[in-house]
Amino acid sequence: MKSFTYERAKTPEQAAAAVAGRPGAKYLAGGTNLLDLMKLEIETPTHLVDVQDLKLDQIEKTAEGGLRIGALVTNTALASDMAVRRDYGVLARAIVAGASGQLRNKATTAGNLLQRTRCPYFYDTNMPCNKRRPGTGCAAIGGFSRQLAVIGSSDQCIATYPGDMGVALRLLDAKVETVKADGAKRAIDFADFHRLPGNEPQRDNVLEAGELITAVTLPKPIGGTQLYYKVRDRASYAFALVSVATIIQKDGSGRVAFGGVAHRPWRVEAAEAAFPGGARAVTEKVFADARPTEDNRFKLKLAERTLASLMAQARS
Repeated sequence: MKSFTYERAKTPEQAAAAVAGRPGAKYLAGGTNLLDLMKLEIETPTHLVDVQDLKLDQIEKTAEGGLRIGALVTNTALASDMAVRRDYGVLARAIVAGASGQLRNKATTAGNLLQRTRCPYFYDTNMPCNKRRPGTGCAAIGGFSRQLAVIGSSDQCIATYPGDMGVALRLLDAKVETVKADGAKRAIDFADFHRLPGNEPQRDNVLEAGELITAVTLPKPIGGTQLYYKVRDRASYAFALVSVATIIQKDGSGRVAFGGVAHRPWRVEAAEAAFPGGARAVTEKVFADARPTEDNRFKLKLAERTLASLMAQARS
């Protein structure tokens, strides 16, 4: 691990200014992803700004009837919150499907959204990776790609977004609240938060330099049967080959988002009108522009069958 300097910020605005004003600075919260990347020298920050004193660890009701989740709320606290379990069950289920109990005790809401891809070539510093070192090439293209993207990829990167919580947040139409270095605040639709790789795969999201996530907000609950299922190579502590988050109403209408298939949680709202026609009708529209490799083509049928299973569960 390379040397770095360290400070503890006292306010969100102070933290944002500290990171924006110092090239190579990074935020430190739970550290469950950043510290691993630092040990491998994939991330080499020159300065760490610890945000654990910012008191962004509350879950509160909003005036609109939704929830405001502080950026430092741990995954464990969020999944066990009674309002979340009652009104946003898909979110609680998605969080519990991720990582391990020990990691969920430390991992934060904002950190979960900012975690980097788990592509094996990104983690192997001996291999070319446009996300890790722009312009060096993508070893995954033409390499081992079983776990990687089937849609939304580019000629620069075929990595997948690794999180579970983000898939549920995409389904729920969440917003991400931030503060910039100049103190300006904004709310970003979750659908727009994560970027597709395009020609800049090193940019995971739309945050500006130093911009700090302060909260995630959820709209008023919509009810329905809320389900999340994660298909993976082992029963726990594994990333999704395909995950499905869905909310199905009594009249057969619904919404669905997929994980493990793209550079960001993948939802196509226009496809949800096909819910009465069944899982195949929905997934044919969701994955109409898919570009799978021979290694991961199975994900398309796996996504259909997983959604079909959840639809049957909702009817039972």
